[in-house]
Amino acid sequence: MKIALFIPCYVDQFYPQTGIATLELLEKLGCRVEYPMAQTCCGQPLANAGCEEDALPVYQHFTEVFGGYDYIVAPSGSCTYHVRHHYGVIEQTETVRRIRERTLDLTEFLLDVLKINQLGASFPHRVGLHQGCHGLRGLRLGKGSERTGEDFSKIKTLLQMVEGLELMDLDRPDECCGFGGTFAINEAAVSVKMGKDRISDHLRHSVEVVTGGDMSCLMHLEGIIRRQGHPLKVMHLAEILNSTL
Repeated sequence: MKIALFIPCYVDQFYPQTGIATLELLEKLGCRVEYPMAQTCCGQPLANAGCEEDALPVYQHFTEVFGGYDYIVAPSGSCTYHVRHHYGVIEQTETVRRIRERTLDLTEFLLDVLKINQLGASFPHRVGLHQGCHGLRGLRLGKGSERTGEDFSKIKTLLQMVEGLELMDLDRPDECCGFGGTFAINEAAVSVKMGKDRISDHLRHSVEVVTGGDMSCLMHLEGIIRRQGHPLKVMHLAEILNSTL
């Protein structure tokens, strides 16, 4: 398989350790991964701001850069969701259709394509899971509490493979953190209050590390954690899955 690694802008700029962990994890699992140097943004910030027409050249560039790969893997549910669901506004060539189908969140790729059942990872800490809305409700990486049917979570499945990790139960395990991209700018007070509520839930359950599949949500929570001086750390799922003693 020809596998391309797509690293979102905010990960590249603020959390490069997440991108590095994703690459190392995939290589440990036997994947040959390429990082196309011409890659840029997927266009989500422009579209979320109501300027999707301005994002169309970005969409086109993405399809040109990633058109020759079997799978495009990203450590981001929100960027993955954007490519899959928003790229329908550009001409649906065979390449574009394939890219939309084959752009996968890291959790999807690990469980649905590689079908892993062990990781060899170790992380002896109490962990709280924040399930980002794009991944949970958009990509259906788990079952939200508003839906009927069997409960499942792909992220939880992966965390349960990590030796020594204690996954803590939360009161509101699928509640939004309040980030929402431009929502955090336009409705800052509401966004911060939602973030504080989520952090309080983790603190009540003696969580040491908050993790999730979207560094954007974790960035929002980390900002509040730092300003309030809470004894919590945030780590992307890839960093934990890549951890060894």
